[in-house]
Amino acid sequence: MNKEIIRLQVNGEEREVAVPAYKLLLDVLREDLGLTGSKRGCDDSSCGCCAVLVDGVPVLSCVAIASSYQDGAITTVEGLGVAGQLDPVQEGYAEAGGAQCGFCTPGFMIATKALLDRNPNPGIDEIREALSSNLCRCTGYMQIYESVKYAIEKAPARATAGAR
Repeated sequence: MNKEIIRLQVNGEEREVAVPAYKLLLDVLREDLGLTGSKRGCDDSSCGCCAVLVDGVPVLSCVAIASSYQDGAITTVEGLGVAGQLDPVQEGYAEAGGAQCGFCTPGFMIATKALLDRNPNPGIDEIREALSSNLCRCTGYMQIYESVKYAIEKAPARATAGAR
């Protein structure tokens, strides 16, 4: 099997791996880099469990060829927080019950992060639209929406506390 060396910028760190040319980004992240937060839920881009950010835009890594993303900044759910501190999105899902079984949670967190980076104070309709490509079988979505609202409220407080 022929492999090529690819360089990926993942969670702010340059990583180099030797992989077959056709290897999916999800598989490189999970198998080669040990970043198992993103999940394989469907293999056909219909559930959102595998979402990662590439240059701030959600990408479904189960249908993305890894070598195509050598020039992009990839952020996985593991990369949302910094230096032992949860991102407000991660904290929101933990505190407001948006993470039930946890399988879909990484994809929802990635979609939420992308939304809040675009608009730090979205309304419920915009939240629903931004998360509409992600599927959850446990929560009924209300806890997920509450998790996003928690993150919206927490982010300004954290930014203010950091400015002191």
